[in-house]
Amino acid sequence: MCRIIVLSVLLFAAWSAQAEVQGREVTYQAGDTTLKGYLAYDDAIEGQRPGILVVHEWWGHNEYARKRARLLAAMGYAALAVDMYGDGKLADHPKDAGQFAGEVSNNMAAATARFEAAMALLKQHAAANPAQLSAIGYCFGGGIVLEMARRGLDLDLVASFHGSLGAGSPAAPGSVKARLLVFNGADDPFVKPEQIEAFKAEMESAGVNYRFVSYPGAKHSFTNPDATAVGQRFDMPLAYNLEADHRSWLAFQQALEEMYGK
Repeated sequence: MCRIIVLSVLLFAAWSAQAEVQGREVTYQAGDTTLKGYLAYDDAIEGQRPGILVVHEWWGHNEYARKRARLLAAMGYAALAVDMYGDGKLADHPKDAGQFAGEVSNNMAAATARFEAAMALLKQHAAANPAQLSAIGYCFGGGIVLEMARRGLDLDLVASFHGSLGAGSPAAPGSVKARLLVFNGADDPFVKPEQIEAFKAEMESAGVNYRFVSYPGAKHSFTNPDATAVGQRFDMPLAYNLEADHRSWLAFQQALEEMYGK
């Protein structure tokens, strides 16, 4: 119980730190698709800093993705919460979320173009160092950032939180430039043991620098404080897990510090 209380205090402090960060909505294009993102950075910090792309859950570009962007900005990074669906589309029912996610996942050429448009936007911003770019994703977004790494996009660090593991294009030896972090809920029924073994085999065969962590007792969407209520509403195996949330974020933060020396 004491450990849970300590973790609660630490997370509350981290979320509260965002209050000093300003964020703004941004609009950008990928072909004929208008994308609506959210850019966050601390303007009290001078000069350029590493940029982090944040890819949303299957619900779409919502407030949760923006909160994570603000948290990264409070840590001293320039963060862009991207829009993978276009026009800032949001789903409030799993049926719609599945449809939106499926449309993107089934057209990885368009998905890559949308992700690269977000990369270009962040690189062009004065606060971001265009030579230092990483990406994180949640659920659907976790699968997207892993796929972008497999496709050889120029990213330093890619972190997937309770994301899908399947490959549209399996990693080829030497194709992945990024260091990969995969944070998985050990009790997530959406990620099967055989998928985990296949992912590890793929990464090792391709010579990828990766780390895979499973958190005991953690279900799908374990980093999102709203997950438990949503899971109950739709009778889905979603649940927030404070300890897994804190430990995965701390591991990611440490990896960023190792990568960028911040």
